[in-house]
Amino acid sequence: MNSNEMAIQIAKALDAKKGQDIKVLKTEEVTTLADYFVLCTATSSTQVKAMSDACEVAMEKLGESVHHIEGHRDGGWLLMDFSSVVVHVFTDEARKFYDLERLWSDAVEIDLTEALKPEL
Repeated sequence: MNSNEMAIQIAKALDAKKGQDIKVLKTEEVTTLADYFVLCTATSSTQVKAMSDACEVAMEKLGESVHHIEGHRDGGWLLMDFSSVVVHVFTDEARKFYDLERLWSDAVEIDLTEALKPEL
């Protein structure tokens, strides 16, 4: 599975847990940290944990495992490192504070319209 497919599957897992303002940034041209960053807002610390768990389960089903987790599953921010894809789950306040969209504004945002379209 390539990093683009991973990022899309992670976005779908976050969407299934009612993640808000999900964005996938293609960062491979602007940093060596990861090919993609996935950003998402949670409404509570409980939802941060639920989304983290959903990402892990979704990736494990596809044969990928999380290499490292930073932050607090019971707090306002969480980073999950899947090597080529890094997932950031924030509460609204933490997302505004870290403002990664501004920090990585040179990255290309991937259109998730089709990927996150509700199934009929």
